[in-house]
Order: sequence, then C-alpha cells, then structure tokens
Amino acid sequence: MRQADACARLTEPLGLLLLSSQFFSSKELRVSNTSNTLKINTFTCAWCGLTATKFTADGAMRNHCPSCLHSQHVTDHVEGGPSECEGRMSPIAIAVLRTGDWMLVHRCVRCDELTSNPVCADDNQLILMRMAVRPLAQPPFPLEALGSL
Repeated sequence: MRQADACARLTEPLGLLLLSSQFFSSKELRVSNTSNTLKINTFTCAWCGLTATKFTADGAMRNHCPSCLHSQHVTDHVEGGPSECEGRMSPIAIAVLRTGDWMLVHRCVRCDELTSNPVCADDNQLILMRMAVRPLAQPPFPLEALGSL
C-alpha cells in the first residue's frame, strides 16, 4: 500500500467527523491537525478523572463534575474575574432557593471561598440526596431530645 493511500484512509474518519461538524458552533468544535482528534469543549475532573462536557443536555454551562460534583476555583466571586487560586472546590451542601431550584454549595480547599452553582439535571443524584439529608441524619443536637418535646 502506498503512503498516500494510507494517509487518505487515516483521514477519512476525520473527514466524516468534519462533515458532521456543521451542527456545532466554532466555539464548541476544535480539530487538532497534529493529532487528528476532535475535541468538543470538555474538561477532566481533578478529583475523579471523569471527562465531562462543559454544557449540559439542555445547553446550560456546567462548572462542576456531574459524577463527583467537585469543581475547580477558576472564578473569583468576591472580586470578579479569574481566580489566581485554582484550588479544588469540594461540594459541601445543597441550598434550595425560593423558586424550588437547588444550588450546589462549594468550598475551595485552598482559600476557603464559598460559591453556589445551579444543580444540573444529569448530576449524580445519590450524592445530591446524601448532601440534602445530611442535616437531618446528623443534627447538631442529640435525637433523643426530640422525644421529650
């Protein structure tokens, strides 16, 4: 087999992907000429290693891992703009807004900044429920005290 034929066969699948890329915006699609790979706005979780998309199924922007719910401190919410910390943000609680929407509360392990982010539809429901019922399962007072009320 000639080298030109081998190169054509290697680039055929990439050509098919490029033809189907008309459905993606240019910001969401990047093709690397050196490694012939297609990258669609993804990130790798620093905690669990999962590769996830930056957008949810409904098109909303995602800023945390859907599996372990950890995030990275990239935005300084106090001063605005990018954060120099870049520490890991651990999920610590669930907050429920008046509208009924759930917010995921993160704390940075480096600088202790707190942030809240909306819960996505494809987030790990088991971890979300564990965090939501934790205050009921582990109250700051003995449960026996409720029996005397």
